[in-house]
Amino acid sequence: MSVALMWEARAAAGRGAELLAWALAQELSPRPLRRETFRAPQDRVLVITWWDAGYDDAGLPELPEPDGELVTRTVHRWRFEPVADEH
Repeated sequence: MSVALMWEARAAAGRGAELLAWALAQELSPRPLRRETFRAPQDRVLVITWWDAGYDDAGLPELPEPDGELVTRTVHRWRFEPVADEH
């Protein structure tokens, strides 16, 4: 089974590049099977990690909350499990 963890944050005004650099510098142990980092307008940063684990596996490492001065709100986190593509 596999699971994807999504982490999304919005930087404080003008600090998008700093938040992106912070997210890229965060190491996870153990390392995920795959990790992708994205940026979007309004200084948003998204990190998705893929794991060989069950949906409810509580032992998976996640990126922490950045310093409160770096973001405008708490980080949003979601877990997703794959479904069969019937197309």
